[in-house]
Amino acid sequence: MNTVEHNSKAWNKKVEDGVVYTKPVNEDRIEKAKTGDWEITVTTGRAVPKEWFPSSLKGLSILCLASGGGQQGPMLAAAGAEVTVVDISEKQLEQDQFVAERDGLHLNTIQGSMSDLHFFNDESFDLIVHPVSNVFVENILPVWMEASRVLKENGVLISGFTNPLLYIFDDEQEKKGFLEVKHSIPFSSVSNINEEELQQHIENNQTLEFGHTLEDQIQGQVDAGFLIAGLYEDDFGGSRLLDNYIKTFIATRAIKVSR
Repeated sequence: MNTVEHNSKAWNKKVEDGVVYTKPVNEDRIEKAKTGDWEITVTTGRAVPKEWFPSSLKGLSILCLASGGGQQGPMLAAAGAEVTVVDISEKQLEQDQFVAERDGLHLNTIQGSMSDLHFFNDESFDLIVHPVSNVFVENILPVWMEASRVLKENGVLISGFTNPLLYIFDDEQEKKGFLEVKHSIPFSSVSNINEEELQQHIENNQTLEFGHTLEDQIQGQVDAGFLIAGLYEDDFGGSRLLDNYIKTFIATRAIKVSR
């Protein structure tokens, strides 16, 4: 099945349902960003350290990769960057366009896959912001390779992704207060669940997800020409049982280096 096409429709539905990651930032935060008071996330709640960015974003060319929803893109545009947002969901991109029109911002939006950025020339961007989203592609190695290709030398990639441990447990059992190991890593919604569960995902327009190995997540960036220069962890803010034991999100700052 075409998982990209399915997840595009699933994210459109998430916008219609008002899921938290589809809610655009409010006007107050945009106004503060215009004065230099801004922050963004690429995981769940923890803000990306300010020192991971240049001291000024004025004129910086930034790609918000798989980052629709009216959050990171508008904030960075308000801070002075030249922003392009790429996302597979048309409705997620509409959230960015809504904020731009509401608050007098200029940003570009392109509907497309994070794995194939053919519409960009080599070395087009100074910085890429890539919040937790590569769980929605089967193979993340092309994502890292494309990010490296479109970044300028010494450009920065700021990424959020899931610790694969999140996917080894049975979700339904966790809701009941039990951590039951059920799946292996790498995990796939397409192959690691039974046919009935998969059909329910498809009929209900639920996202299909993929739990990638840490090797693909971190060494995959290195193999694509990046030097890992920063890392932190995050969690669900106490809303998941796993939060009591481990943080299930990771963010990295990577610099594109000469090969």
